[in-house]
Amino acid sequence: QVQLVESGGGLVQAGGSLRLSCAVSGRTFSSYPMGWFRQAPGKEREFVAAITWSGSGTYYADSVKGRFAISRDNAKNTVYLQMNSLKPDDTAVYYCARGPASGGSYHYSPSDIAYWGKGTLVTVSS
Repeated sequence: QVQLVESGGGLVQAGGSLRLSCAVSGRTFSSYPMGWFRQAPGKEREFVAAITWSGSGTYYADSVKGRFAISRDNAKNTVYLQMNSLKPDDTAVYYCARGPASGGSYHYSPSDIAYWGKGTLVTVSS
C-alpha cells in the first residue's frame, strides 16, 4: 500500500519561505510523477505543481509560477515543494499526491489522483 506523509508546514509571515516534504512508502516511487495540491478554507482543492518521474520536467499553476519550486529525490522516496515570497492567499492545507502513470497533461485535477497524503497546514500572515 502506498502511503504519503507531508511535513514542513507552519506559520510564516508574508514574503517568507517554507519547504514542504513528502515521504512516500513503497518501491515504485521513482516510477510515478508526483504533485502538490492545496485547499484553502471554503474552496476546492487545486493543483499547485507536478514533477515527472525523473525530475526532468516540472509544471506549475500560474498562481505560484516563479515563486514555488518542486523537486524530488528518488533515492530518498521524497518530493519537495520550496515556497518563496509567500502571500496570505497561499494559506491552505497542502497535499502531496502521486500522479497517474499514464501520459497526458501534468496539470492534474483531483480526480486524476489515486493516492493522497493527509496534508500539512501552511498559514501566511500579513
